Amino acid sequence: MENIIIIGAGKSTSWLIKYLNEQNELPVNITVSDRSLEVAEQLSLQYESCKALSLDVFDKPALKKLIKEASIVISMLPARFHMEVARTCLELEKNMVTASYVSEEMDQLDDDVTTKGLTFLNEIGVDPGIDHMSAMQVLDRIRSKGGRMLLFESFTGGLVAPESDDNLWNYKFTWNPRNVVVAGQGGAAEFIQEGQHKYIPYQRLFRRTEFLQIPNYGRFEGLANRNSLAYRSIYGLEDIPTLYRGTLRRVGFSKAWNVFVQLGMTDDTYTMQDTEQMSYRAFVNSFLPYSPTDSVELKLRLSLKIDQDDLIWDKLLELDLFNAEKTIGIKNATPAQALQKILEEKWTLQPEDKDMIVMYHKFGYELNGVKSQIDSTMVSIGADQTYTAMAKTVGLPLGIATLMLLKGEISTKGVIRPIYPEIYNPILKTLEQYSIRFKETEREYIGYNPDKLS
Repeated sequence: MENIIIIGAGKSTSWLIKYLNEQNELPVNITVSDRSLEVAEQLSLQYESCKALSLDVFDKPALKKLIKEASIVISMLPARFHMEVARTCLELEKNMVTASYVSEEMDQLDDDVTTKGLTFLNEIGVDPGIDHMSAMQVLDRIRSKGGRMLLFESFTGGLVAPESDDNLWNYKFTWNPRNVVVAGQGGAAEFIQEGQHKYIPYQRLFRRTEFLQIPNYGRFEGLANRNSLAYRSIYGLEDIPTLYRGTLRRVGFSKAWNVFVQLGMTDDTYTMQDTEQMSYRAFVNSFLPYSPTDSVELKLRLSLKIDQDDLIWDKLLELDLFNAEKTIGIKNATPAQALQKILEEKWTLQPEDKDMIVMYHKFGYELNGVKSQIDSTMVSIGADQTYTAMAKTVGLPLGIATLMLLKGEISTKGVIRPIYPEIYNPILKTLEQYSIRFKETEREYIGYNPDKLS
């Protein structure tokens, strides 16, 4: 009997637990631990092989006792807490799986993890995760035929499904709201197009979007991720002329979101005064010039040159931003925390709501003197508020990889990503059984279009 320890029971854990309990490859016992015992119980008690446990990851004796019993450990904690688990797994010589990006601290463990013959598999969720695997499968296929890569672009979006899309923003929170509010900060977006390095500073990020068409799902916009160039070495694309990774939203979202950026509402670097009792209206007004006569609404429109009949204005009104009765209710909130509170009231998935994951890769390449382009798309629709598409596309790769490690089917050691055929081929094949599959179309290579960025 294999003992699987899951540390953290966040929104993406539902499908992971479901898959591990319903698979019939290995007999398993599963311990779901979380700081909140209630949260762990809600996700686990419906399964006989599961037990719930309250755990503070900074309680080192308790963490060590739990991991000592494990056959393998899955960390579903926020990324900043993974190292507490990783160091203990290294000490007790346990394999570890997580969906988060490889941090510098995690990467520094590589030699020790390799020496002990362990595997710490990171970035095995959706983005990062399914994006790596689906991209590497096509890239390796092209290169195995002797093709030369000219372009790679990759976009992923966590969005609301069309049947639950009932607001003007065409958006609801499908993952950590904080990450959405502060996305793009901390440095310019960096990528390469036709051999030229390009940079988009944060204050311009939401006004530089690329438009994309997804078959059967309509038009989307993509905005650049912070650092696309890190993927040149990861994917073996050091000499590629164009490399760009981005996030998908419905068309019009970014232009409206830019209002918050320009006002300073997404800033998370300082706290505001009296936010516990501050009204939504006062919060907005705090970023606007003083006027003894003009209303908050008028000042905002004048400051950002928004016409009263502009759809952006309707989007702002829909959020109830100018309500003088509702309060932020958070002591010493940063602007970003206050904005998140306002948005969560309108953008939280309701029990019957469905979310949607959309992924789109473009591969431009030259083979035997002919330039071609492959467009590869994947759309996954969630079932409800609990079994979301986000949880499915994060949890299933984690679960499949965990079983592969337990069965000895992953031979690569060290701190790794799922960029190897021995990992991505079986996982992508299994994901197809759960309707997570990519559709490819091939056409003549279009190349870089200098007019496609708005």
